[in-house]
This record gives sequence, C-alpha cells and structure tokens, in this order.
Amino acid sequence: MSIEPSTLILIVIFLLVAFPVHEFAHAYVAYRQGDGTAKMFGRLTLNPIVHFDPFGGLFLVVSALFGGFLFGWAKPTPVNPANLRDRRNGELWVAIAGPLSNLLLAVLGAVVFRIVTAAQIQLPGILGSVIINFVFFNVALAIFNLIPVPPLDGSAILFRVLPPRTAWELRPILNQYGFLILLVAIIFLSQVPIFSRVVTDVTLFLVGL
Repeated sequence: MSIEPSTLILIVIFLLVAFPVHEFAHAYVAYRQGDGTAKMFGRLTLNPIVHFDPFGGLFLVVSALFGGFLFGWAKPTPVNPANLRDRRNGELWVAIAGPLSNLLLAVLGAVVFRIVTAAQIQLPGILGSVIINFVFFNVALAIFNLIPVPPLDGSAILFRVLPPRTAWELRPILNQYGFLILLVAIIFLSQVPIFSRVVTDVTLFLVGL
C-alpha cells in the first residue's frame, strides 16, 4: 500500500516540526517555571531526534496508511510539578503550552497561505494541499490534546478546575485507564462529524476560505 506524496510530506513535517515544537513548548514553559527536568534530559531543544517516539511515529504512519488520517505522538516531556514555582497553576501553564504551540503553527501556515493567495502566486497542487492540511492537522492536534484524559494536556486543565479532593481521587483512576478511554474517544471521534467539522471550520477561518 502506497502513501500519497502530500501525506508523506505531512508525516515528515509533523515528525520534524509539529511534534518537536509541541514538546519543546512544554519543556520551555516548565523551565521558565523553575523545573529543569526536561533540560536535564536534553529535551529543551527543537531537535526532532530527541523528541521522537518510535511507537508514536509508527502509529502516525499506520494511521495514514490504513485510517485515512494522521494520528501519532512524540516522546512525552518529563516534568516534575514539585519544582514549578507556581504550585497552583504551574502544571496548567505547562500543559496549555503544547496545544498553543500547535495553534501557533496553524496560524503561521495560514498566514503563508493568505500571503500566497493575496499575491496570486500559483502553487503546485501538492504544495497548496500540504499547506492546507498542515493548518488542518495542527488545529486538530491542538483541539484533540485538550481532551481531559491523561496523558493528553487537557487532563491538567481538568485537574485544575476540579475541587482539589475530587482531582486527587480522580487522578489515579484516569491515569490507570486513560489510554483505554483515549482509544474509545478516538473511535468515537472518527464516527461523528462534530470534531472534524469544528477543525474544518477553524481551518477555513484561518486560511480565509
């Protein structure tokens, strides 16, 4: 089974740009908050090699081949919450940094598309498709990571807004069954149009179509 050239380019972009930027954002904000764990492990960098996760990369390729979509992950950034200066909101800021970085990438891709469109530059079909899909999948990655289930970034938001005792009781349960819940969520989202519709609407808004 072959991969379309535009999909192959997107896989490379995600492994070299989107995933490393996402994890670097976590590491940078954690470092600014006083936690040098990620730096100690060599993760305070945009070098894609140190952020590469073999299973996440394999899943990215398999999902593109057999699922018709792109889904994968990089190596999680190590963070020690006990080192964060802001004990109440530190984990929240570190978590939000990841999705925000992907949203920023989507905006940058959209700006490039708008500039090219405004200048009436004729792009090869494959390049135009790559830019649109780059925006689309970065938006999807940002929104998907806000699902409040570990190990996704949205879980930190959930634990922050819940009463402390409830968060303390719920955290070990979600940590234990989070991946299973996540798989169910992926299957559910692939069957309902709501998620793809939201991502599409945001993408079209950003690129001005």
